Amino acid sequence: MLTKLRYEKVTCTVTRCSQDLYAISNQRASVLSELSAKNYTSLEDASSMTTTAIRIPFTGPLPPAIIIPPSARTIDGAIKAIAAFLTAPPSLNLRGIDVGRHSQTVLLTGAGISVASGLSDYRGDQGTYRRNQSYRPIYFHEFLSHHESRKRYWARSFVGWPGLVKARPNSTHQAIQDIAAKGYISSVVTQNVDSFHSLAHPELSTLELHGYLRSVVCTSCRNQFPRADFQSSLERLNPAWAEFLARMVEQGALDTTNPDEQRRKGLKLNPDGDVDLAEAPYSTFRYPSCPTCLENPPTLKDGTKARVEVEHDGAWMLPSNAGILKPAVTMFGENINPAVKAAAEEAIDDAGRLLVLGSSLATYSAWRLVERAYKRGMPIGIINVGGVRNETMLFESLDASASAHVRCSLPTQSILPAVVSELPWNTF
Repeated sequence: MLTKLRYEKVTCTVTRCSQDLYAISNQRASVLSELSAKNYTSLEDASSMTTTAIRIPFTGPLPPAIIIPPSARTIDGAIKAIAAFLTAPPSLNLRGIDVGRHSQTVLLTGAGISVASGLSDYRGDQGTYRRNQSYRPIYFHEFLSHHESRKRYWARSFVGWPGLVKARPNSTHQAIQDIAAKGYISSVVTQNVDSFHSLAHPELSTLELHGYLRSVVCTSCRNQFPRADFQSSLERLNPAWAEFLARMVEQGALDTTNPDEQRRKGLKLNPDGDVDLAEAPYSTFRYPSCPTCLENPPTLKDGTKARVEVEHDGAWMLPSNAGILKPAVTMFGENINPAVKAAAEEAIDDAGRLLVLGSSLATYSAWRLVERAYKRGMPIGIINVGGVRNETMLFESLDASASAHVRCSLPTQSILPAVVSELPWNTF
């Protein structure tokens, strides 16, 4: 029975996650901040939310990168340009701060830095939107409001989870640790939900802007539980899916993001990203309830006691109206926690320059931090394959040889590890 399962509240233990979950959840609906969306945190709130204002931003390719300096088109040139960017003295154009205290760089990282770990990004050659133009995530209000949407979400997540359990931080994450050790990095703000930063450099301050996949969180009581334990419950509640997943793992179907290779190994995905599994349709998928709310149902906003009911083996069931577990990430349609938002702004304000790694800045939550740095006169560097949001505004007016800024369109793993040896110890 689910009530007998032993759940432990998450402390600092990090569990890696899944390619499907990563692709679904890493690019967040903080874009709704741009659209003045409200924050919905319950079934009652979500029922009133409409979908007319919700969109996935910038799913297609962005304009070409504006390379600065011109020598940064080559790997050697990019390495030297990034090293010069990191070692430059504080900019005299910084506004509103004591420039003498701001010699370090804050990093803003995105999905592109984890591609070398085997995870999908969004707009790369094998990105989610390039491989599957019909792909549609499940939105926060749908997840809260509809039992069927949660079945679909957790079925996707269940299949994707093992692929990320094997994934590890790569040379970019290690390079960040090495550069920080030399005194050049003040902190990291990451859009990624894979926990790789905290694994690779636990002593460097890292803010997970969009949350993390290593846990699930109850939408009622807010208690968190390890995602690995949740996976075990899903296996127990869905034996046909568990058998299918074991077969896919054995055949290596989860070791590739190539659709043709996946199909050859038995993994068939529909255009919307769902698994095609005839013997176990999504309508039959089951998931557990929050054990805390099951034992002690919470009080709803109207003062009534919530209902949390389960089937004989612990699967959440209607007419329950509480005890719903979700990934501990900010989903499409969900606002970023105000405290996290404030901490991200503080990280920008406490640094002298900003270096963006592996992000197209498509989500508003990421772009607004770059815009904040831009308005404060901070030098901005970007290493990202392909264009980024509002790149023209950031770089077009600059002289191509401008030394305060840098823009490379190359993989971070080709640049950042080599930068380490170019840097002396920071004595600013």
